[in-house]
Amino acid sequence: MTLRTVESLGQLHGKRVIVRCDLNVPLKDGEITDDGRVRASLPTIKALLVQGARVVIVSHLGRPKGAPEDRYSLAPVATRLAELLGSDVAFATDTVGESATAAVSALADGEVVVLENLRFNPGETSKVDDERVAFANELAALGDVLVSDGFGVVHRKQASVFDLAAILPSAAGLLIAAELEVLDRLTEKPEAPYTVILGGSKVSDKLGVIGHLLPRVNSLLIGGGMLFTFLAAQGHKVGASLLEADQIETVRGYLAEAERLGVKIVLPTDIVVASKFGADAEHVITPANAIEDTPFGASGLGLDIGPDTAAAFAEIIRSSRTVFWNGPMGVFELAPFAEGTRTVAGALTEVDGLSVVGGGDSAAAVRILGFTDDQFGHISTGGGASLEFLEGKRLPGLEVLGWQ
Repeated sequence: MTLRTVESLGQLHGKRVIVRCDLNVPLKDGEITDDGRVRASLPTIKALLVQGARVVIVSHLGRPKGAPEDRYSLAPVATRLAELLGSDVAFATDTVGESATAAVSALADGEVVVLENLRFNPGETSKVDDERVAFANELAALGDVLVSDGFGVVHRKQASVFDLAAILPSAAGLLIAAELEVLDRLTEKPEAPYTVILGGSKVSDKLGVIGHLLPRVNSLLIGGGMLFTFLAAQGHKVGASLLEADQIETVRGYLAEAERLGVKIVLPTDIVVASKFGADAEHVITPANAIEDTPFGASGLGLDIGPDTAAAFAEIIRSSRTVFWNGPMGVFELAPFAEGTRTVAGALTEVDGLSVVGGGDSAAAVRILGFTDDQFGHISTGGGASLEFLEGKRLPGLEVLGWQ
């Protein structure tokens, strides 16, 4: 693995260092509900401050449409970052305008400013190369070098991720380097037994990962909404549960391929089925092949794996040396349907080897359910980027940093 690191940028004392972080944290009523991505950015930021750099932090948050929206402001993130650093953090109310220019100019050595949401500028996500480059040039005027440390966006060809890294001297931060080291262990040299747990809502989001990892794993455990497409592929009725009918034949192909390779695809044997989507819904536990035999009939919704399945998954996980998990086992946000995810997360904390939580909803789930980051080998900050890496795809935000 080749990757330009911060050391390649030389002495950074007194230099304006733009740091492209991924501070896309969940917000509710203006409050951060999970600051994991802010904390994950701290090692790189602190390392630069120790050198006496003038740190200019840029990030996106949410999906604004190329114009300012108060609900997507990074102001709460700047406040939280100051709390975590234990020092003042300035905040610019724009990204490349008067406020940003003044705030960057006012920086002293070892100080930090957070610029407003990159995606308030249409050039950040433009599909037109010239528009992205124009915005990247405006950003470049605010810095001397770029440290790219937002692993969650390296699969995006965006101005701050790709074009800016081609304009300024650039290198990867500590977070990206750590993510790549873990993902390399998952793809190139995993210690057996190797188990992958996939959940979440859509099987179509995970097909590439399944295809790429099948020859590498020993067991593939399937939960979440995607499990119902697997059950349908085996000929079972799934009631009103989430189903991607157009993927059934593809899933049958993967089931056959797994059998050919000697890989165990482990599907749930029992399901928690509810009368409706809601925390107050009536619900029962039923065999996975009898979802429509519940009192709810064909209108029943599968919202979690059952306790027998959770226990079986946990046993396989605990006996593995390498485990990668992406996607919750059920609707963990609703208490009656959180036990499958809780059991799987608990089993990962007991792995004698490498346990990786694959970002996104999985990372949020373990924190919401009361687990701490240090109970796992690694919690990824890049859900989509991690999956594309595990699919074997080329990631533009890494290639521009010399990765190959």
